Amino acid sequence: MWASIISEWLSLIFRWLHVIAAVAWIGSSFYFIALDLSLKPRENLPKGVMGEAWQVHGGGFYHIVKYLVAPAQMPSELTWFKWEAYTTWLSGFVLMIVVYYLNADLFLIDKSILDLTPVQAGLFSFGSLALAWLLYEAACRSGLARHELPFAIGGYVFLVALTFAFAHVLSGRGAFNQIGAIIGTIMVANVFAVIIPNQKKIVAALLAGEAPDPRLGKAGKERSVHNNYLTLPVVVLMISNHYPLLFGTRYNWVIVAIVLALGPVIRHFFNERHKGNASPWWVWGVAGAGMIAILLLSAAGPRDAKTAATSAQPSFAQVEEIVTSRCSMCHAAEPVWDGIVTAPKGVRLDSAEHILRNARLIARNAAWSNAMPPGNITEITGEERAVLAAWADAQQ
Repeated sequence: MWASIISEWLSLIFRWLHVIAAVAWIGSSFYFIALDLSLKPRENLPKGVMGEAWQVHGGGFYHIVKYLVAPAQMPSELTWFKWEAYTTWLSGFVLMIVVYYLNADLFLIDKSILDLTPVQAGLFSFGSLALAWLLYEAACRSGLARHELPFAIGGYVFLVALTFAFAHVLSGRGAFNQIGAIIGTIMVANVFAVIIPNQKKIVAALLAGEAPDPRLGKAGKERSVHNNYLTLPVVVLMISNHYPLLFGTRYNWVIVAIVLALGPVIRHFFNERHKGNASPWWVWGVAGAGMIAILLLSAAGPRDAKTAATSAQPSFAQVEEIVTSRCSMCHAAEPVWDGIVTAPKGVRLDSAEHILRNARLIARNAAWSNAMPPGNITEITGEERAVLAAWADAQQ
């Protein structure tokens, strides 16, 4: 019991910290991107200033200027924006250990996809996380990132290929989390390994009375642009574990591919507006089409979907037997599954009344998707899911 309580407590604390840090990081990132794009060159600006902007907020006016590379003299006070990013990643990695690595048999592994041990799944997850970042970093440092469009297309294909691979090794929920963790790691590593070190080199040059290397600022800007376009997809991936019809369906990797495309497209709309250009309203047509495509794909059912063995309407007795044998050991007043002390999310399925009351939840998680049982740990069959689906359809 205490192990479960401590695990839940750690999950809550680090999820709370992760969300707070992410809000701070994404908020400051979006603000500075908007600010950078809205700066206007004007006459009589100080030497080295590329543009200025006037803004109003909280009852006051702000006059903001941006120096290209750096000012001629180091200011007495300088605010650094880095701990928001670092805290987001550190708390997220701890959360990944607590939720996915320590409960790999539930959330990272699906034995119907690949029969892995928790150690194998954890090593695969961590190894692919590190390898993906190293490949991205090597591509950037090779100079490929200077060719923006080919690099963006190549990066997109790379992430989609990874998602396809993860969906055929890990559980659907684990695959979504893994690709989200990789994108998040790339984004934080951009801050930690390039943006902040380059800014520190610029500061050191100023303190030494030397002219900073303009390539340092350009490289930092390049990584900042990457982060800008990756932000919206990673947010969707990080909250996807609450939506079984996304991660637990047959074409889950295609859904990720659409999300990876829609995020940058939507950011393009706001970037153009911040630049003062005409609003590209076509973006919302593309976004709408993409969301409709996701809706249709999520209706395809789980990978192991079968047609009900009989055309006759399943009896409630059949449904009750499936739920009792596959679900109620956890979803009960007194769960008998090791490590579970209360029914997950308060959903009980240990009586006919409770099964009927939760018909839609059963269908969403165990019939129209394979989110439950987690990792298919009770080995529910495709035929049994089909029976649940046919019964749930009749309840509408």
